[in-house]
Amino acid sequence: MQLPPLFRSRILKQLDSESDVFFDSFKQRVPVSVRLNPAKYIAIPQSWEAIPWHPQGYYLPHRPNFTSDPLFHAGTYYVQEASSMFLYQVLTQVTNLEHPLKVLDLCAAPGGKSTLIHSLLNDQSFLLVNEVIRSRMQPLKQNLNKWGNPNLIISNNDPADFEFLKGYFDVVVVDAPCSGEGMFRKDEKAMAEWNPEQVLVCASRQNRILDRAATLVKKGGFLVYSTCTFANEENEEQVMRLIDKGKWESILIDIQPEWGITRTTINEVIGYRFYPHKVKGEGLFMACIQKTEDDKYEEVIGKKLSYLPARQVKAVNHWLANPSQFNFVLGKEQIYAIPAFITDIYARLSNRLSIVQCGFPLGKLAGDNLIPTHELALSNTLNHSTPCVELDLSNALLYLKKGSLKPDYTWPKGWATANYLGKRLGWIKVMPNRINNYYPTEWRILKDIEI
Repeated sequence: MQLPPLFRSRILKQLDSESDVFFDSFKQRVPVSVRLNPAKYIAIPQSWEAIPWHPQGYYLPHRPNFTSDPLFHAGTYYVQEASSMFLYQVLTQVTNLEHPLKVLDLCAAPGGKSTLIHSLLNDQSFLLVNEVIRSRMQPLKQNLNKWGNPNLIISNNDPADFEFLKGYFDVVVVDAPCSGEGMFRKDEKAMAEWNPEQVLVCASRQNRILDRAATLVKKGGFLVYSTCTFANEENEEQVMRLIDKGKWESILIDIQPEWGITRTTINEVIGYRFYPHKVKGEGLFMACIQKTEDDKYEEVIGKKLSYLPARQVKAVNHWLANPSQFNFVLGKEQIYAIPAFITDIYARLSNRLSIVQCGFPLGKLAGDNLIPTHELALSNTLNHSTPCVELDLSNALLYLKKGSLKPDYTWPKGWATANYLGKRLGWIKVMPNRINNYYPTEWRILKDIEI
């Protein structure tokens, strides 16, 4: 691998005697890691190695074909770079997760940090997941819906659009767009496009994002900032700008020496760097700062919502394990199941933000019968007594390719979830002489895989 000469010369100054072993690490195999969904437990193969800074994180001995694993499509795990799972340590150490929290993931796609955060929050906390680039919304939505937690709002907005929420959030996470130096060994395109000017362009963009994000944190709340780059201009210097303005102090996170994480202290900034020659993971920087002064947020009048008429609520109640915890709101084409405690929040945010999803789409009524959505099948709130059929691997893959399944006389008639190893993949409808496959066309496996 031919690293850019100007990048090499900067690293020589930055790491000095460690630079040779740092450069050698780019010749090593890229570690493969996943993070389990604690709400969709699966057995852990003995060949998996635990990631020390996250209890549900594991290194895999090799990179499998995730597309051909139905458990991946069921949302039982997320393929995530190990270094970025350090967010678990930050959040568990600085926040009281037993308290109701309002959390914003400002630059969320494709959803790795969002799903990690979601697994930590309690039933009275909510996560606002935002992505500014519209083309990245679909994979973000898919990953969040596979994860199955309904306590979320998904938006498609520029950071400037959140100005009315000054001082509102307990935690704001900014995984900022950056020059991508930490991904060079797995992303040759990032390496080919790198140049010193790009670093400065990214730093300027980060300035704007951080200045907006900083106002959204309440007094005593936390801003978590991360990048996948080694450049000081994109890392410690960004955090230093905020601290220099007042209102902020850097927070110390406990780490174990055997983890190999490098703690940096530059002026008043405490940062955590992941170098690939020291950790089993890619390059990453993360810092956490706490707000010491207040920014008062604006009370916004809520949008009037259209609720499902009471006479029709009975038609949807039995689909959910705890229907009393939800309000059923009518969207343009679907009924949405929105956790009751965030319905008012959703109504207020809808007047100012471009909301893509709140809670999850439940389905639409045909008379008194619900036509359920794929999101309902994957949701952790689906009634546990919902009929299901268990598929073997070949039929599960056939289902995920939206192929035609052969009916089995033992299968229950009507709506049922198609399961693999007990985990739900989506809906089928068992008819007298056929099976209707309701796996979404846009989610189906397109790759040629052996069935």
